[in-house]
Amino acid sequence: MTLEAIRGFVAEDMRAVDAVIRARLDSGVALIRQVAEYIVGGGGKRLRPMLVLLSAGAFGYHGKHHHELAAVVEFIHTATLLHDDVVDESDLRRGRITANALFGNAAAVLVGDFVYSRAFQMMVGVDNLRVLRVLADATNVIAEGEVMQLMNCHNPDIDENGYLDVIRRKTAKLFEAATRLGAIVGGAARGQEVAMADYGMHLGTAFQLIDDVLDYSGEQAVIGKNVGDDLAEGKPTLPLIHAIRRGTPQQAQRVRSAIEHGGRGELDAVIEAVRATGALGYARDQARAESRAACAALEGLPRSTSRDYLLQLADFAVTRSY
Repeated sequence: MTLEAIRGFVAEDMRAVDAVIRARLDSGVALIRQVAEYIVGGGGKRLRPMLVLLSAGAFGYHGKHHHELAAVVEFIHTATLLHDDVVDESDLRRGRITANALFGNAAAVLVGDFVYSRAFQMMVGVDNLRVLRVLADATNVIAEGEVMQLMNCHNPDIDENGYLDVIRRKTAKLFEAATRLGAIVGGAARGQEVAMADYGMHLGTAFQLIDDVLDYSGEQAVIGKNVGDDLAEGKPTLPLIHAIRRGTPQQAQRVRSAIEHGGRGELDAVIEAVRATGALGYARDQARAESRAACAALEGLPRSTSRDYLLQLADFAVTRSY
């Protein structure tokens, strides 16, 4: 199953979500409009809003609130990307120049703040306290994860559990919020809501682990960013953690040094160590385990086309090349 097939299933709803996004990003401030339109025009997989739609559909929802909430989730994601690219000093995302590289760091940060605040305005409009609580909690946890990642940059001593804690906060939490929101608006029972949240958390973790793999095995034209970006920023992702743990003393030291100093000067040597230690295969295996856990979380849910596509999305998460 391809992502395009899943997109086709939710195409009508996604058009409604896109209309909400463009309407809600409108501002009388020209620079806000310019940066926001640039970001939205950059495309991306739009996984998180699709998860809201599919999760709501799994419980037979036919209203309009899921369009608004899907846009809110995409806004939160967009704001984090704007801020992340400034922190990471990135110049390429989704195959395009980043907003901070094009408009400057100050504009990227401030427009990110605007997108965050607009998301909270939209949350209030849904008029559901549980929705507000889920999104407020998720936003706070994501911010904690971003700070934790910053603290761990250039730290080769972080272990696997510590790293997984970071990505579950920084990345998987918004996946979890998206699927929980769909369940809430769909009128799911509390146990079903928890199951959907578990699915989202495991799916988001799997996606991040495959991103880790692609940073050392993908092609720039396909993955839309520079190969080795994580290493250049001194990020100790799972393939590097495994290479340090399983490599020879020389390999471990080379990887540790690359994390401590950042840059791409040792990229070839690090890739060699990562491959020699089976680190990419190990990270893929961990991602597959997360994907299986995501599918298991859906076992008690009613059978539906939306549920089938959620299962297919878990498979796509670990077989993709971008």
